[in-house]
Amino acid sequence: MARVFNFSAGPATLPETVLERARDELLDFRGCGASVMEISHRGELFMAVAAQAEADLRALLGVPDNYRVLFLQGGARQQFALVPMNLLRGRERACYLDTGHWSSQAIEMARHYCEPLLVASGSQSGYTALPPRDSWRIDADAAYFHYASNETIGGLQLHQPPEVGDLPLVADMSSDILSKPIDVSRFGLIYAGAQKNIGPAGLALVIVREDLLGAPLPGTPNIFDYARQAARDSMLNTPPTFAWYLAGRVFQWLLEQGGLAAIERINRRKADKLYAAIDGSDFYHNPVDPACRSRMNVPFTLARPELDARFLAEAESAGLVALKGHAAAGGMRASIYNAMPEEGVDALVGFMAEFERRHA
Repeated sequence: MARVFNFSAGPATLPETVLERARDELLDFRGCGASVMEISHRGELFMAVAAQAEADLRALLGVPDNYRVLFLQGGARQQFALVPMNLLRGRERACYLDTGHWSSQAIEMARHYCEPLLVASGSQSGYTALPPRDSWRIDADAAYFHYASNETIGGLQLHQPPEVGDLPLVADMSSDILSKPIDVSRFGLIYAGAQKNIGPAGLALVIVREDLLGAPLPGTPNIFDYARQAARDSMLNTPPTFAWYLAGRVFQWLLEQGGLAAIERINRRKADKLYAAIDGSDFYHNPVDPACRSRMNVPFTLARPELDARFLAEAESAGLVALKGHAAAGGMRASIYNAMPEEGVDALVGFMAEFERRHA
């Protein structure tokens, strides 16, 4: 069976060479006669896998020595709770920027632990743009400033981290981590669910500055305490070993592509092609302000919504799958993460032009 071009927002497509290598190692990992899923996470073989994955991630992102890298269970939604549980450090308020569905979810979770202060919200524009920076209301005495760098549903992305003074900057980078170089030193904490640009679902990556560790809310379970996880190298309990292994293979693949500067150039080309096809047509539409359009998730609508089902069916027949938009937004959505090859975007653009020719 031929592989399709999978535009799913997550779990998302993985690099084909990573899957092929995992297939080849599945029954016999490095000559041990067993799968990597079957060996002890505390054994020498898997400890080497874990150490190499962290080293490669640090090389890709340029992670400074005073940051700890955690490979944890659960997704980003779990981190919505763990961030305030670990970073309030005696304060009662934290700043939140509302850029869409997922930042709104983080705000609602934070209400269980603190007073989330709404710095600014894109809700009035339908999350197609952000209020100007000089209108934001930042409390300098808050515990931290939280934002989502890319919203997968609405397709809004902050291409540069916001300036927040001395507040620890916390970023949910679930859907655009490793898509471009970043300056990790500007952040207090970065977290990301793995299932978009890192690997399979079930793993969460946390990169946290050491001085923010060690003062969780009273009653925080050990398993949710970043400091305790850091002290045990993310092995306070049995970690998701296969997801960790595959993440490491993805990190190696990114290094083989030339690193994050090289992958950013490819991502720019892919996004530019797709947005050009949308903007150059009266049949397709994307509502997001071009200054903050996502390069990872491109939502669009058809001028004739009654054709949505036909568009999806014909696209699937052409090997272009998972293009249906999120239920909260409708329409279409093409997720073009790192592992989506450029020829997949070319195929989608070609299909869109032909569909418009026949149905406009």
